[in-house]
Amino acid sequence: MLKIIKTRIKQGYQTLDFPPTKKMPERFRGLPVINPNGCGNGCNLCREACPVGAITTSPLTLDLGKCIFCEECVAVCPSEAITYSQNLSTSALNREDLVLKGQNFRFAKTTNDKIKKIFGRSLKLRVVTAGSCNGCDLEINASNNIQFDISRFGINYVASPRHADGLIVTGAVSENMKLALEKTYNALCSPKIVIALGSCAISGGPFKGSQEVHNGASSIIPVDLFVAGCPPHPMTIIDAIVRLLEKI
Repeated sequence: MLKIIKTRIKQGYQTLDFPPTKKMPERFRGLPVINPNGCGNGCNLCREACPVGAITTSPLTLDLGKCIFCEECVAVCPSEAITYSQNLSTSALNREDLVLKGQNFRFAKTTNDKIKKIFGRSLKLRVVTAGSCNGCDLEINASNNIQFDISRFGINYVASPRHADGLIVTGAVSENMKLALEKTYNALCSPKIVIALGSCAISGGPFKGSQEVHNGASSIIPVDLFVAGCPPHPMTIIDAIVRLLEKI
């Protein structure tokens, strides 16, 4: 026990500041930036390169709810019409707000006074892995570790929907998980919050159109918050939920 205490003292304070006071890692892929004036040759290379059909041209748009942040569009574009920024905020309240057209991104911000009053000080969330690759689930777990510590904002993950105020859904919602998701949602007491986390939970991701999935959570239950990413960074997850509660 003494060795553990000594080691912990030596390690010092490890929880990262939020919002971050340091730059994200160089390889971090944050909110994409659309430069509509940069796309003038009509080559359609970015659209053809996108593996999930997230890009349309004339005018140039990118659906953040489908995007898997692979940067194939960046690699083939000769004019840098699409770039990825260091901005970790990629959440929105409405699905249509995730379609980028070069305008300012409408970040998630609740206008519901009832949500702020009831959940503003404490929020308990049950995670439902509805057919995901576990990438988003690993980032959710990381958001609760000592470095990111989402619990400092009164946000905690719980084991039972009976103890929860809302759900985080990951995965494209497979046919085998549809009933489980519905039952978990119905087990929550009202009012309740549902968060679709990751491109699969928002749109089906690379599995969209498969007969074995339901193309995201909103096809089964109502969704209050969409968090884009594949997977979203732990700081992005924290940013999204904290924005929803208007704590920043």
